[in-house]
Amino acid sequence: MHMRSMLQITGLLLLGFSLAVSAQQYRVSGRIPLDGEGGWDYLAVDSVNGHLYVSHGTEVAVVDLTSQKPMTKITGMKRIHGIAVANDLNRGFISDGGDDVVVIFDLKSHSVLQKVATGKNPDGILYDPYSKRVFAFNGRSNDVTAIDAASGTVAGTVALDGKPEFPVSDRKGNIYVNIEDKSEIVQLDPQALKTKKTWSLSPCQEPSGLAIDEETRRLFSVCSNKKMAIVNADSGQVVATVPIGDGPDAAAYDPGNKLAFSSNGEGTLTVVRQGSPDKYAVLANVPTERSARTMALDTKTHKIYLSAAQLGPAPEATADNPHPRPKIAPGSFHVLVVSPD
Repeated sequence: MHMRSMLQITGLLLLGFSLAVSAQQYRVSGRIPLDGEGGWDYLAVDSVNGHLYVSHGTEVAVVDLTSQKPMTKITGMKRIHGIAVANDLNRGFISDGGDDVVVIFDLKSHSVLQKVATGKNPDGILYDPYSKRVFAFNGRSNDVTAIDAASGTVAGTVALDGKPEFPVSDRKGNIYVNIEDKSEIVQLDPQALKTKKTWSLSPCQEPSGLAIDEETRRLFSVCSNKKMAIVNADSGQVVATVPIGDGPDAAAYDPGNKLAFSSNGEGTLTVVRQGSPDKYAVLANVPTERSARTMALDTKTHKIYLSAAQLGPAPEATADNPHPRPKIAPGSFHVLVVSPD
């Protein structure tokens, strides 16, 4: 073999080895116990103020990221899904699916300022700095409520053709959201409040979590058939798919390390390396805990936070609840901290 070819092959092998070592260094480095009962959904990091917001049943736990200890709670809600943060307005936003409202709170005092009516079961929530609006994606009415973030006034509603899941913004005039029951991704205009394009995510099925790489304009959808679809945010083309763990519900992208993540309810965190805008490889499936299906990434520290609890057996399926979730052991709710070494 030609010496140059041998050197190239050796270089690629060393690169692959170094990436694998890097991925293996992600590990569970801490555990933050949180009191209270009930289920949970999404988490959100406020890197500016050093806070982590954790949805937990009827309340949001606020955790200090420096001490990694709970500091206060935002209470008085019915069934919380997600949290969004607008640092430029000193406001946070909570989607309360049990009361069909978005709850607006102060980022410093954590006091509730206002409640704004939405569609049915607001789930995914997003603050878009381009339009200065908050978008609540309503899982039962299949639409989006747009709210002026400063005033709390409803700016309008956008109809969707299916059940929306997690949204992201490119901060340049586009919002993207997964449509779970249609296996699609929708591009929205946050200013004109209209649907721009709808793209198939095939072979990705039942997408939930969504993340974005703003630099390369790539979207990362995680799907129930154990695939992550990487999508061109301008053309809608699925440029790559990679295998992930079972039961994913959230995605994240770390631009500093060029890594994408899928948090999987089976008890793993899939780490995916971006080699180029259209080339991706799974580096590791980091062990977490069964039930750790949602997460938030702190792009400053590169730490990942995952909600989890001890689960018992699932109750018997019924006609009204064909896919019952396992019961949560009382007092077992906590947040896992996953860190790169």
